[in-house]
Parts: sequence; C-alpha cells; structure tokens
Amino acid sequence: MELTVLNQDGTQSGRTVVLNEDIFGIKPSDHAIYLDVKQFMANQRQGTHKTKRRSEVKGSTRKLHKQKGTGGSRKGDIKSPLFRGGGRIFGPEPRDYSFKVNKKVKKLARKSALTYKASESNITVLAPFSFDQPKTQNYVEFLRKLNMEGKKTLLVVPDVDRNLVLSSRNIPRTRVALAAELNTYMILNADKVLFLESSLPEIENILLD
Repeated sequence: MELTVLNQDGTQSGRTVVLNEDIFGIKPSDHAIYLDVKQFMANQRQGTHKTKRRSEVKGSTRKLHKQKGTGGSRKGDIKSPLFRGGGRIFGPEPRDYSFKVNKKVKKLARKSALTYKASESNITVLAPFSFDQPKTQNYVEFLRKLNMEGKKTLLVVPDVDRNLVLSSRNIPRTRVALAAELNTYMILNADKVLFLESSLPEIENILLD
C-alpha cells in the first residue's frame, strides 16, 4: 500500500511511502487480537480486592445457644456468614490476573490490528516534525489542520520527544507512543493512527525480526 507523506500542516510533502505488506497487508487473525487485548486488559487489574472471611471478622467465638433443644436452627458464633456483620462466604481474594501470551501471537496481533487500520484508510504517515516548546495549542492546531479534531488519535514516534508528549497529554482522546511500546490495544483503541515516517523502520525491525 502506497501512502502520501504529509507535512505537519496537512499539506503534501511530495513524497510517498510504501507500507510493508508483511505488516500492513497480512490476513488478520481475530483470535490473536483477542488474546493480546485480553492479556493487556488483565494486566491492568490490580487484583487487590478482598473481603473478610469468618476467621477474620471481629467478634466473639462463643456459641450463641446450645446445639439442641431450643426449637431453632443450629448456630455457631456471631461471626457466622448467615448473620449481618459476619464473614463473607467465598469472597474475593487478592490475586494476579496476568497470563502468558507467546511473542509470535503478540506480533501477529499487532500486525493484524495494523492491517485492519490500513484497510480502513485510518493510517496517516507524517514527515518528521517537533515543536519548539511544549504547548497544548500547538498540538490542537496540528490536529485541526489534519481534520482530526475530536477523534481518537495515536501518534507513533521513533524516540522520546518531550515537547510532543507534553503538548498532547492534556488533550482528551489523544496519545503519543513510542514505536517500541506500540501494542494491539493502543492501535485498535484509536480512530486514526499517525506514524512519523522515521518510525516505520522501527516498526519493521520489531515486527519482522
């Protein structure tokens, strides 16, 4: 797939770039995408949920009344889960939700997500640029000139650019990410994926090694 490289102001630079078919033109695997996104979401969970069980609730261990002869049901102590204020039965315990996904599956998922974005014409390649100073208005103007105001955008850069990151972080639905940190969730969560031209070789090195 051949795309025109755009300048920062949305004008054509006069150059074109050919997207690698082994990344942006494969047969996508929905199952690989499912596994990778599921792992990403699971890894975001703290897993610190906790309720007190019968042995952890404060209260007396005295038996409330004798076992037989009262006409009522058998009861233990006041910490019984059957009573208000008692322990909880089978409540949540702290746990780790993370699980393993093979590297090849994760690469396939990222390539599948990029293929979907390319097939939907939601990928834009930009000539390298930066800002002289971190200023939110600069990034807002940048998005306006590209007709992407109000859309979820993901700008992929090859190296850390402090001015770009600081200029974009206060804008809702906008994200700047390193090519080395790009994941399937980021790609699918964005309406438009913007690549600096210099970040494409980095993507190829990561996904085709």
